[in-house]
Amino acid sequence: MLPSGYQLPDHLRLLQATVRDYVHQHIVPLERELETDAFELPRAHYERLSAFTRKNGLWCMDTPRELGGGGLDCFSYTVAHEEMVQHRNGLYGSGYGTFGLPPPPVLYEGTADQVERYAKPTIEGKRRSFIAITEPSGGSDPARAIKTSARREGDDWVLNGEKVFVTGGLQADYGLVFARTDAARGREGLTCFIVEKSWKGISAEPMPVLRPFYPAHLVLQDVRVPARNVLGEVNGGWGILAHKFLARERIPYSAASLGVSAAAQRMAIAYAPKRSTFGQPLSQRQAIQWMLVESDIEIRACRWLVWDAAWVFDRGEDFAHAAAVAKIYSSEVLSRVVDRAIQVHGAYGVSRELPLERWYRESRIRKIGEGPNEVMRMVISRHLLGK
Repeated sequence: MLPSGYQLPDHLRLLQATVRDYVHQHIVPLERELETDAFELPRAHYERLSAFTRKNGLWCMDTPRELGGGGLDCFSYTVAHEEMVQHRNGLYGSGYGTFGLPPPPVLYEGTADQVERYAKPTIEGKRRSFIAITEPSGGSDPARAIKTSARREGDDWVLNGEKVFVTGGLQADYGLVFARTDAARGREGLTCFIVEKSWKGISAEPMPVLRPFYPAHLVLQDVRVPARNVLGEVNGGWGILAHKFLARERIPYSAASLGVSAAAQRMAIAYAPKRSTFGQPLSQRQAIQWMLVESDIEIRACRWLVWDAAWVFDRGEDFAHAAAVAKIYSSEVLSRVVDRAIQVHGAYGVSRELPLERWYRESRIRKIGEGPNEVMRMVISRHLLGK
């Protein structure tokens, strides 16, 4: 049952507290021993903490129960995700993967064979996946920008092309690749393929970016994909991409931006009374007080927008508009809140001793990832004008 009013129901407050305690008791202390840009845990720590989250019901929380996950609805997972990310590596690696790395949700709708070969092993932690959409020709308009081709040869499809900025493409062993199967049909000529990275003709190189978790540049040269690895229908890739993946992923993406904003604000509030200038604590300076106030207002508003998107999704309504609003606002609030928190900390704010400087770098990407904010504004305007 969805919550009414501001107060979360008891079971979600318990989930919130459980995730918060796990992050602060197990993840944050470990981060003090790691490099400030680390995005993976030493294997022994990863296995120990993954066993802990499995035992305590924190593993793959938004994955269907019948496949081994927690079965949370979108709103419940959004509440949990806000807490999951509140540590140095949280923005692009909540819990360092110790909450599980489930496959793209669209894979659950694949054939029984595809679920057995790919979804289940990924939920079990035996495989890792990526999604390859963006190409050198563009990413914001995949209906036109996708040039990677797929032609039928007997029982196989042969893929040729390039994909860029593929998150997880270096670490994963398989992924979803969107390719053009009918050049004359525009967005109706795209198909989604499940591709093994070990297959002949695939190469992956890192693409250095602001964040330490580099995406991949994938090159596909005459890669043969068996027909049973088509996800959904041939020429049905646009429906998967636009309606079942991109819009849906903007909700947890927004929750992550919200969570790190809350963590940065908490640091600023804790630091302001401890630092004195000209005989007074920073917390007594109106300039500092107003920074904290502005961040508080924006975080509160952001939380409601993110929750609203999750509620709309869970009600089975058209959620693309609400998800775009949440994505824009959360990414822009994150940038402002982290910037203010750094200003409150002064020179310490840009030191690598604190997570703020890493969040500052990574927050810039949030205005581009999961759809640039300018494109999100186009999505919203089309909804408002009935286009």
